[in-house]
Amino acid sequence: MAASAPTPRATGSKAEGRCGYYVAKKKRFCRMVVAAGKRFCGEHAGAAEEENARKRILCPLDPKHTVYEDQLAKHLKKCNSREKPKPDFFVQDINAGLKDETEIPEQLVPISSLPEEQLENLIMKLKKASAGLNSTLRDQIMSHPALHDALSDPKNGDSAAKHLKQQASILGNIEKLKLLGPRRCFVEFGAGKGKLSHWVDIALKDAEEVHFILVEKVTTRFKVDGKHRKKNAVFERLQIDIQHLCLNKIPVLSREKLPVVGIGKHLCGVATDLALRCLVGACGAHGEERSEEPLAKRRRNDEADRDTHAVAEEGSDRTVPEQWSPVAGIVIALCCHHRCDWRHYVGREHFQALGLGALEFHYFQRMSSWATCGLRDTSVEALGGTARRGDPSADSEEHDGGGHPVTDGLAESPPGCLSVEEKKELGRLCKLLIDHGRAEYLRRHGFRPALQRYTEPGVSPENVLLTAVPQASA
Repeated sequence: MAASAPTPRATGSKAEGRCGYYVAKKKRFCRMVVAAGKRFCGEHAGAAEEENARKRILCPLDPKHTVYEDQLAKHLKKCNSREKPKPDFFVQDINAGLKDETEIPEQLVPISSLPEEQLENLIMKLKKASAGLNSTLRDQIMSHPALHDALSDPKNGDSAAKHLKQQASILGNIEKLKLLGPRRCFVEFGAGKGKLSHWVDIALKDAEEVHFILVEKVTTRFKVDGKHRKKNAVFERLQIDIQHLCLNKIPVLSREKLPVVGIGKHLCGVATDLALRCLVGACGAHGEERSEEPLAKRRRNDEADRDTHAVAEEGSDRTVPEQWSPVAGIVIALCCHHRCDWRHYVGREHFQALGLGALEFHYFQRMSSWATCGLRDTSVEALGGTARRGDPSADSEEHDGGGHPVTDGLAESPPGCLSVEEKKELGRLCKLLIDHGRAEYLRRHGFRPALQRYTEPGVSPENVLLTAVPQASA
């Protein structure tokens, strides 16, 4: 019996109808389809003898691809990397924090270069600031029937099973807060593939007038929201940085006036603060601009608010304008505190009330990575600089189990002789302090927040869930 002919890929020869350019780095021919009568694809056309007279140059909008120099003007009008018209819900820096960067310390040295005396002073400040906090978070590990079949699937690998357990617990906590129901709009921040919204939709079954808005900064492959075509649930994906997202200007929210439930699974560092400010800003009068006011002016406004509430309670004939507070609840799994940013951090007032500032915050966010010392394999990632938020190469949709950003133990190792257990405890206190600042921010703006562990450390080392509901509904 004659042996089957080897494929072009196996022999390294050019496939029929494919580009004849040999990619030395990949040790194979380019596999792009060529036009009729051509030897090379458009990307490698410069290598063709008959087209040597035409020069290809890097696209000025995106150097990842090339274009014929004589067709540059035409290409710039249709290039996918060109600046596109901004939608109505894009408001520049609406959820940003400090506009004045004078508070941001300059020329900060790595923790490994700190004098031992300065490090000891930071540790003392950390312990003093966290002394009054409830450092023991309650376990709120739950599940939901919607994921029972998926959880028991024998085909699940270890990583898939871990993510399903987390999604089931988040879904169980959403249900416990009575946030699952019809006439809701679920806004998933840092949605990635949209798996959390996928399971929420399955849990809601045939609930009417349910909308899902999936917010993601970058283009994502293998999205699951495209599988949902039910008439009772509408999925809409917004490719936008949370820093510029105005919820009140999203057409479905401004038109339908649906209660919003903000959700997220492993929302990295600064993205959590931007999302909280985005949700609080949707509540109108209690937006962030107010917390930036001088203290005396804020007190006068607080007194005016109390007078307004008193009038409403007494049933006076005076007209009190009705304020629509659209946020029904918040359920966000926290992650990557080392990626926080003082400029956008919502708990600045909490830090300042404890006598802490931008300098301490910078080192505490660096030290927060110690909380997961020894729980994962070390990767070569120096934390001297902050990885870009939303960069797929630096951060995948699912962080733990192979995709979790890991600190380089040598880059951030402190001077002295701190043991691994001591470092883990200090890192845990740093995370706790940062999260309490977020909870205090929500409390000031009319919510009842809570921090709890939603899964076992073996499932995810980042296992803290921030939940909040309006004070009135709580």
